[in-house]
Formats: sequence, structure tokens, C-alpha cells
Amino acid sequence: MDITAVIFLSVIVFAVGFLIAFWIRSRLTARKITAAEQEAGGIIDRADKEAKTVLKEAKLHVKDELYQMKIEFEKETKDNVARLRKREKRLTQKEENIDGKLEQLEKRDANIGKKEEHLNRRESSVKAEESKYQALIEEQKTQLEKISGFTAEEAKTLLIKAMESDARYEGAKLIKRIENETREEADRKSKKIMATAIQRYAGDYVAEKTVSVVNLPSDDMKGRIIGREGRNIRALEAATGVDLIIDDTPEAVILSGFNCVRREVARLSLEMLITDGRIHPARIEETVKKVSEKIDKEIREAGEQAAFDMGVHGIHGELIQHIGRLKFRTSYGQNVLQHSIEVGFLCGIMAAELGLDVKQAKRLGLLHDIGKAVDHEVEGPHALIGAKLAKKHGEPPRVVHAISAHHEDVPPKSIMAVLVQSADTLSGARPGARRETLESYIKRLEDLENIARSFKGVGKAYAIQAGRELRIIVESEKISDAETVLLSRDIAKKIEESLSYPGQIKVTVIRETRAVGFAK
Repeated sequence: MDITAVIFLSVIVFAVGFLIAFWIRSRLTARKITAAEQEAGGIIDRADKEAKTVLKEAKLHVKDELYQMKIEFEKETKDNVARLRKREKRLTQKEENIDGKLEQLEKRDANIGKKEEHLNRRESSVKAEESKYQALIEEQKTQLEKISGFTAEEAKTLLIKAMESDARYEGAKLIKRIENETREEADRKSKKIMATAIQRYAGDYVAEKTVSVVNLPSDDMKGRIIGREGRNIRALEAATGVDLIIDDTPEAVILSGFNCVRREVARLSLEMLITDGRIHPARIEETVKKVSEKIDKEIREAGEQAAFDMGVHGIHGELIQHIGRLKFRTSYGQNVLQHSIEVGFLCGIMAAELGLDVKQAKRLGLLHDIGKAVDHEVEGPHALIGAKLAKKHGEPPRVVHAISAHHEDVPPKSIMAVLVQSADTLSGARPGARRETLESYIKRLEDLENIARSFKGVGKAYAIQAGRELRIIVESEKISDAETVLLSRDIAKKIEESLSYPGQIKVTVIRETRAVGFAK
């Protein structure tokens, strides 16, 4: 075979192979398409089935939800209907009640109208009767005025006076009863406390004087004390500030001065000069200076000793000095330092009985008369002076108040202030504590009796017990038993306002009625 044939055959074989391959490929492609179409149809069928299933399930779910909503809606509707029915029922009942009350109010209004008409008729009748009775009263009043001889105003005045007298009488009886009951209880407790305080303290009797006497070895010493042309006595008086009285009293020189400290300095200085024998102005000045320093030291020691004995601490140094100065101060013959110590002890005892602060009470008692240390230098009552002095040197307000109130210069506002008043009175009123001159004593008794006699209805008045009690006998036909209480209070008040005296004064009013008959 030639090459052409071979090529031709090869081409034919290649074409046949190509056709066969193409056919096979077409068949395979057709099969794949058919399989794909079948698979796609299956997927579509399955998807359709699943969609139908989901749709069916969704419809069922929606139906269930709609059913549940329907059930809930019907239930809620039933509840609302039930509530509305209840409200409707209550409203119906309220309307019925309101209708009933309206009917009652209408009936009540009708009854009130009837009663109002009846009252109007009664009021008219009462006014007519009142006019009638008023006319009768005026007629009776006119007749009474004619019979009694008094006008209505005069009769009213007499009636008011009678009622005032009765009220005063009843008030006096009530005051007397209350005072008696209160006095019995207060006296019982206060006497017990005061008796305990007095029993536990024993003070010395007073032997102080308002002047100092210096004894001389002989009357010749008087001339040496006077000196040439009186220069010695003038130097001594100038240095000490006291007056020297040299008279006919044998072997004695009297020193007179308001300031007790200066008088003591003068006494000691004169005694030292007499003992030394050298009496001239230079020696006098030197001696007075030494004695003054000694007295200042003694004053300081006396103040410190008093505070130590009382157990009182923390007192300012100036107050200690003033306390010591009280050693040379007297009141009605009573040494003021001893009196202050005594008051402090009494205050402490009574405070202990009452369950109060004993140390504070002693402090108040010791300082209560501190104003007397400087009252000759400062104007005013010694209580107020002492209060200012204590306040100046840092004492607390309660101490300042008790000092200022112990003589009623200011009203007492604490139990401690009242204790100081009581202890001060006890210390001054006990036997032998104080004394006064005969002239002032007699004058005070006369003043007491004159004050009592100045009151209406007083028959006799007697000052007894050294002026500590005033007994008054009244005229029984002018003063009633109840009025004696008022009379005793009025007299006591006038004594407090008019006189100055130590301690307290008891006012006793006595009334008696005597009936005398004769058998014949």
C-alpha cells in the first residue's frame, strides 16, 4: 500500500474513532444530564415535601397559638365581665342606700322645720315671760331699795366686801393649814439636820473686842509714848493708821481703829517699843515696819491653815491672803475667820446629811464672808463685794452665787446657797457667838415692839429671848384666829424690811377669848 492509502486509512480510522468518542461522550453527557435532572427532581421533590411539612407545622403552631390566645382572651373577658358585674352590683346598692338616706334627710328636714316652728313659738312665749319677770324684778328691786335704804350699787359693794372678807377668811384658814402641815414636816427634817450639825461641831465662845488695850508697866510710860510736844504719838498714829487714846485709865493705853489689822500692828508695835524702852519717831517707823511684815506672814499662814483644816484646795493666793485677814476682823464681837471656819464645817455636815458634795459645801462656807476682808475699802454689801472678789480670782459661778446670796442680796437659786444661809445663821445665833452693845440691844428691842404695835388690832407686844422672839397679844374682838396667820407674816415682813439684826427673829401672835359668868 502506498502512503496515500495509509494516510487515508489513518484519517478514516481517526474520524471513525473521533465519531465513536464523540458519540460515547455524548452518551455519557446525556446520562450525566439525565442523572442530574433526576437528582435535581429528587431535591425539588424533597424540598417541596420539606416545605409542605414546615408549612404544615407552622400552620399547626399558629393554630395552637391562636387557640391559646383565644382561651386567654375568653378568660380575661370573663374576669372583666365578673368585675364589671360586681361594680355594677355595688353601684346599685350605693344608689339604693343614697335613695334611702335622701328619704331620711327629707323626713328629718320636715321634723326640723316643725321643731323650729315650735321653738319660735316657745321663744316668743319665753320673751314675753322674761319681760314680765324683768318688770317684776325691777319692781322688787325698787321695793328692796326703799326698804333697805341702799341703792343697787351700794348693796353690790356691800355684798362684794362681805364675799371678799369671807374669801380672805377662808384663804387664811387654808394658808394656816398648809403652813402647819408643811412646817411640821420641814421642822422635823431641818431640826434633825441642824441638830446633827450642831452636835458634831463645838465652837469657842466669843471674847473679842472692838478696841485693843495695851497694858503699861507704869503711868510714867504714858509721857514717853506721847513724847516731846506729842511727836511720838503722832508718829505712831501716822505709821499705824489708828488712834491712841491716853486718858486717866491707870496703866493702860487704848488703841481705836476700824481696821483690825492696823490695830493689831499698832498693839504689837507699842508692846515691842515699851519692852525695848527706846521710843522715838525713827524707832517707831522701824518697829511698825517689822511688825507689819510679821503680821502679813501671820495672815498668810492663818489663811493657809484655815484652808488646810477645811480640806479646801486650789484657792487663789490672793483669796488665801484675804481669808487670813479675817482673823483680825470681828462682826458683833464674833471673829470672822472662826465664824467662816465654823460655817464651813456646818455646811459640810449638813451637805453630808443631804447627800451633797461635802468639799464644795465647805468651800462655800469658808469663802462666804470673804467680802468682810475688804468691805472697809470698797462700797457696797459685803456679800456682793465677796462675790465679785471670788469671781475675779477664778472661783466657779456656783461659789460666786452662794456668796452673793447668803444675805438675800440676790435670791438663792441652789440648795448649796440655802445651806450657806442656814449655816451662817446657826453660827451667828448659837449662844455666846455674838454680842452687841447695851444701847443697840435696847434700841433693837424697842424697835421690835414698836413695829408690832403699829399694826391694827395689836394689844401688847413683848420682845423676849434677847430679841430673838417677839410675842404679840391681839384683841380677840378685832382679830380672828385665821387673821393671826396673816398678821404674823405681815409683822415678820416689816421687821425684815426695817431692821438689821443677827440671826433670825420668831414672831408669835397670841389670841384668846375669855367668857366670864357669875352664879348668883
